[in-house]
Amino acid sequence: MADQKNYITPEGYARLKEEFDQLYKVERPKVVADVSWAASNGDRSENADYIYGKRRLRQIDSRLRFLMKRMDLAEVVDSAKQQGLEKVYFGAWVTLYSINQDTEHIYRIVGQDELDPSRGWISWISPLAKAMLGKAEGDTVRLHTPGGEEEYEVIEIRYTAPTA
Repeated sequence: MADQKNYITPEGYARLKEEFDQLYKVERPKVVADVSWAASNGDRSENADYIYGKRRLRQIDSRLRFLMKRMDLAEVVDSAKQQGLEKVYFGAWVTLYSINQDTEHIYRIVGQDELDPSRGWISWISPLAKAMLGKAEGDTVRLHTPGGEEEYEVIEIRYTAPTA
């Protein structure tokens, strides 16, 4: 993951930045104040507020480092500024018809920091997303899975959120 590009949608980048700001500007100062207060109470070896506060501070700092690194590596891809949107590219919502299962599914191709399978958001490096990239409406997508070959037809490609 470290040597791959960190493609991300503008919304995904905003969420990373929002989490970073919340941790850095709100949560961390509060924990630092709590730890400082607990340290002033004397013996730190049996001071639960101090021990748990320090642990929480390490967790926050670790997450901040991770978020900073991901944001530094981020390459924001705004589909509104791209051409050739009649094909499946990063950021697309794609409606697929499963020929094997006679069902329709909507997937969105997003960055690794944004994936959310419950919403149908899949990473651009997933096998299904890789199989869809460059396809147009009406094209067939074949995917080799442990259960056999799956076959899908691309029904619709959108670069704005589908209406429910």
